[in-house]
Amino acid sequence: MYEYIPLAITLSYVIIAILLGYFSGQGKNMDNVEEWGVGSRSMGPIMMYLLIGAGGVSAYTFMGSPGWAYSKGAPALYVVVYLTYMAFLAWYFGPKVWELGKKYRHVTQSAAITDRYESRALGGLAGIVTSIGILAYAIIQTTGAAYILNVMSFGAIPIWVGVFISLGAISIYLYRSGLKAIGVTNAFQGALMLFVSFFIGLWATQQFTGGFSIAPIFERVKEDIPQFLTLPGALGDMNVTFWTTSILISFFSIWQTHWIQWMGANSKQSIRRSATMLPTFYLVLVPMIIVGVIGIFMYPDIGNPDHVAIQLAVDTMPVLVAGLLGAGTLAASMSSSEPCIHATALTYSKDVLQPILNWSDEVAGRATRRLIFPIMVLIIAPISIMQPASLVYILLIGYGFIAQAFPSIVGIFLWPRATKQGAFWGLFGGFIITVIFSFIIVHPLDIHAGIWGLIANGIIFVIVSLMTQPASRETIERFFPEMMDELYEEEDKAASTVK
Repeated sequence: MYEYIPLAITLSYVIIAILLGYFSGQGKNMDNVEEWGVGSRSMGPIMMYLLIGAGGVSAYTFMGSPGWAYSKGAPALYVVVYLTYMAFLAWYFGPKVWELGKKYRHVTQSAAITDRYESRALGGLAGIVTSIGILAYAIIQTTGAAYILNVMSFGAIPIWVGVFISLGAISIYLYRSGLKAIGVTNAFQGALMLFVSFFIGLWATQQFTGGFSIAPIFERVKEDIPQFLTLPGALGDMNVTFWTTSILISFFSIWQTHWIQWMGANSKQSIRRSATMLPTFYLVLVPMIIVGVIGIFMYPDIGNPDHVAIQLAVDTMPVLVAGLLGAGTLAASMSSSEPCIHATALTYSKDVLQPILNWSDEVAGRATRRLIFPIMVLIIAPISIMQPASLVYILLIGYGFIAQAFPSIVGIFLWPRATKQGAFWGLFGGFIITVIFSFIIVHPLDIHAGIWGLIANGIIFVIVSLMTQPASRETIERFFPEMMDELYEEEDKAASTVK
């Protein structure tokens, strides 16, 4: 009887999340893209902090990062580094995105790309390419949620059932309340994750060492298995080059989900304040990595490294503590899956289908909410049930696709001479290279496939842009009013000569 208490606690979290999310949009017209998509741009700095923080701390935090610490060692720390860099990006680009979106009513990243380059085809392509990485991330979270329910139920809940429990819960409140639901549930999930992570880390440390110092843990690692403390790690499969380029591709990835979340803020200052605080949220990774290291000695022959933290909790901790870890892990999974589904539905509806089918804004608004169901049932659920690769590796592959939008984003904020032809062919070329080097010739020279794609993308972007005409003067004036004279000086001189 007592062994099912952790499962009951975990499932009770699902009910709480449904209730919080469902009622968060009460009284709002959720067929309106502005309401469902960006929550009427009403979120303050604390809500933004928890929204973005909980969205970044996901299933791989409670399962993937302990799993990597258990199987590889030092390579797991790449997550800590890249999340901190993402906070820098949020601090710099977030306010710019918010200001541009508020001024020109953009909702998605692809909408801003379409507007800047005067090309719906480019915006649609950007939405599709980046959605590959975002959907990969949603698959990680759904797989993680299914894992936790399977372990907590001692196998009574099969993986496929866990997938549908997780997605079913999300579908209820996401359909009803959109970004408002994500914000409210992430606030609750974020607080739960912060508490659970440090509680579990301290508990495991005390049980393993008899105190709260982590020094004895790493002294034993240094003495018994020193290869865990250096690159390329215990498995020898993540050398300095691949580790570094994995961080770099993460740095250049400006997520569609983050873009939409930034637009949900009530001011530029709210984004900057939340971004300044974000690294404090990412500290939740540290105790979970320590739990993975402890697992090296406690479970030398565990079947799936991603299960090490959960297994340790179920086997050695009081049922209440194990239940809290289950709830925290499920919260991490759902808080990161829901914005991915939300963002993909938005961009598919507004940036891909609306231009092709010539939908009105009203029709697109209704279709946006409904798209979450085919995305879940036809894409996320089947692949999650297949349980592909390790959680962290799926994430690494996904980043390669998300980063291909970076040159186009540079053209929005920093380079007025960028053209739609340069952005389109750069994005297309980068996508093809990333596919080839992710699945056929895997990571040549141990350089991440996405970096190869980004290099090709950038070169094509610059060369083709310099060979083609920039956007209309009206568009450039809206995006770069301070650079107008310099950009069009030669054109004006030529026109004067003709006259």
